[in-house]
Amino acid sequence: MTNPGGKRLRSSERTTGEFEPVRTDIPARLDRLPWSRFHWLVVFALGASWAIDGLEVTLKGAVSGVLQDPATLHLDSAQIGALASFYLIGAVAGSLVCGYLTDRHGRSKLFFATLSVYLAGTLLTAFSWNFWSLAAFRCITGFGIGGEYAAINSAIDELIPARLRGRINLIVNGSFWLGAMLGSGATLVLLDPSVFPVDLGWRIGFGTGAVLGLLVLFSRVFVPESPRWLVIHGHRERAEATVAGIEARIARATGAALEPPGEYLAIHSRGSVGFGVIFRIMFGKYRSRSVLGFVLITSQAFLYNAIFFTYALVLTRFYDVPAKNTGLYLLPFAIGNFLGPLALGHFFDSLGRRAMISATYTASALLLFATGALFVQGSLSAASQTAAWAVIFFFASAAASSAYLTVSEIFPLELRALAIALFYSLGTAAGGIVAPWFFGLLIGSGLRENVMIGYALGGVLMLVAAMVELRLGIKAERVSLEGVAVPLSAE
Repeated sequence: MTNPGGKRLRSSERTTGEFEPVRTDIPARLDRLPWSRFHWLVVFALGASWAIDGLEVTLKGAVSGVLQDPATLHLDSAQIGALASFYLIGAVAGSLVCGYLTDRHGRSKLFFATLSVYLAGTLLTAFSWNFWSLAAFRCITGFGIGGEYAAINSAIDELIPARLRGRINLIVNGSFWLGAMLGSGATLVLLDPSVFPVDLGWRIGFGTGAVLGLLVLFSRVFVPESPRWLVIHGHRERAEATVAGIEARIARATGAALEPPGEYLAIHSRGSVGFGVIFRIMFGKYRSRSVLGFVLITSQAFLYNAIFFTYALVLTRFYDVPAKNTGLYLLPFAIGNFLGPLALGHFFDSLGRRAMISATYTASALLLFATGALFVQGSLSAASQTAAWAVIFFFASAAASSAYLTVSEIFPLELRALAIALFYSLGTAAGGIVAPWFFGLLIGSGLRENVMIGYALGGVLMLVAAMVELRLGIKAERVSLEGVAVPLSAE
């Protein structure tokens, strides 16, 4: 490997420490690519894991009522809420550990490790025998999915052209709800005691989800390592070969010559970045961006985890919906969540991040306040409550996905995965871990006024996030990642 001046780099310089300066056009080459089958492959291979996650988490939400049956694990509402908290504790730990490893060792290696852990936890869940075994296996599952957040969002941003980055990121994150739709339909069969014994159907659901996940694991073989990560870490030859291969595939498929990139970035390739540098950058130079990321992640985490993990409890407690039928009510809820990013995603690239993020957070909050008021008055039925949730989360789903988009694109490449992990962890710890347990207690009281307290708190947090976005939001639409945040190696 040589630099522009022709000096050959020593092998030690290609693996650790500081490297000779190089000029690269790899970011510009990736950003100017036309949409192709390669990009669809990336979307499928990475987005499918969210669909599997949606299937598995939906099963957990739908079986909340069944798990209270004496013929199963005989849990109470507080334990049901606590299970979600254990899942999130694992997710926080997994995101931090795997986020650091993703920045240090690359995106593709962690693809396989995190999904493998996640699938193992899901399979073990099917064999749970009491509350504590189920809690432990949910924690393992969460560890895997927490690591997925960092690896997948980093790769999506670094492989997708800048002009499409916003909508594709939202759609990939929103694909969670495709799995949720499948899961909600599957529960109608799995939780029907006339089809499966009450303590068997939910176990089959988790086991099936793990088997389906193996297909996703195999598809990731075809997703390359991020060329941006490679060149920053001194693997320029491999990065060039990867991009050249992508370009050749696209040229053959389209039959047209690609435009010259025209832009170069001068970098001093480096190895791993120490924690001291990471925290100095994130909480010094980019302090306001860190505040923005924390607020966006925290508010949506509270709203989602509070309502999604306990929706079955609301239906069974306040609307007398049989536990085996709760999955039916999740279907329109999931449809609304998927249609939100799908319908609104392109506006995040055209109208811009600040306008759309603040608008979706505000709409979610106002609709939540209105729904909470109707709930307290007893004006809603199980069907209208579900319809209201579907409308709320049409906007909230786009808002939540935009939070992950924000933290994945506003920090330098060298610490992108760890930034995603850190803010996911901080936000989930502050707004998510306690939320399912807190809502479980409110629902367990049997008082609608107490549940309204939780809805109101979620709405206030979403409004605060909207105001912070208006004040601190970053113009990242149609801008290269290197333009949004200059790599440390280029400074």
